[in-house]
Amino acid sequence: MNALKAEIAVKRKALQEDPVLAARPTKYLRRGELERLREERERKEKEEKEAKEREEREGQAREQEERRRASAAAKASSSRASTGSPFPDSARASASPVPESSFNISNEETIRRLRAKGQPIRLFGESDKERRLRLRALELIEEKGHERHGGQNDFKKALEDVENVERLMRDKKVQEEAKDKGKKKEGAGETVEVLDLELIKTDPDRLYPLIYYALKRALKEWEEWMDERPDSIKQATQGKLAAATQRQSAEYLKPLFKLLRSRSLPSDMLARVAEIVHYMQKRQYQKANDSYLRLSIGNAPWPIGVTMVGIHERSAREKISADQVAHVLNDEVSRKYIQSLKRLLTFSQTKYPPYDVTQLMG
Repeated sequence: MNALKAEIAVKRKALQEDPVLAARPTKYLRRGELERLREERERKEKEEKEAKEREEREGQAREQEERRRASAAAKASSSRASTGSPFPDSARASASPVPESSFNISNEETIRRLRAKGQPIRLFGESDKERRLRLRALELIEEKGHERHGGQNDFKKALEDVENVERLMRDKKVQEEAKDKGKKKEGAGETVEVLDLELIKTDPDRLYPLIYYALKRALKEWEEWMDERPDSIKQATQGKLAAATQRQSAEYLKPLFKLLRSRSLPSDMLARVAEIVHYMQKRQYQKANDSYLRLSIGNAPWPIGVTMVGIHERSAREKISADQVAHVLNDEVSRKYIQSLKRLLTFSQTKYPPYDVTQLMG
């Protein structure tokens, strides 16, 4: 009897110590429930072990960081003692370039700079140190972008160039020489030989230098026209915008001049540009504007270049040709110098009004 009681006590003690057996119902427990309980117990033990290891790693990292700071402070104090500098570290740091590691600013300043750049003030799970590093990276990218002038607004850049030039005002002697030179150019412009449109069919190669020098002459006259304006107009907002437009147009026309020098301008575009120069020299700006429209947007039913509109041959199929499509839609470079040709036309009409009022552009 005593042996039976001892065995019952041993079983009861084992039941109390085992959480799986202690948690089972009084009647019965399925094998799946037993497995689930065991898996939960193992998972909890594993999580506790991982948390303990994580705490140990963090503690080791903190200890290493403290040792590193202590060694850095010891080196700094030894360097001050060896150099005998009377200035503290902060003064020397302000005199020397600030390294990226010491980019320590307040949280308010960090938030202000990020908002000024249109960036979120904090990303998900981002600490204050990571936020300062992100701000520093953005500022470095902007500095490199300004050095390369990449992605910068062309008109804004031209406007800044104008403002820089305006700060360095020319003296009276240079202005008088520019005026005399402009008068000579204006007198010479009256006797400029008009480009012959017959060369389009007879000798297209002769058109390249004629168009090149005609456009260069008009661009130079436009620049001198800007320089001859009074100072009151130059300093005004509209005057600065006009000068920036001239500089921007000169920059946009460079690819066209390159094509003319290499004689690689397409034949249909060469014919239209020759017509623009011819009518501009004859002060027939209405016809020059028509040639500009044919060059820019074309006169085809599908100006974007659709030439195959079906599987059958139609009667008006031959009307769709290469010289009727919109060249302004080819690429961004061609759009820019075609637009600059229109600006040259507007300037020529202002400086050299047409003999007939009906030839004015709208």
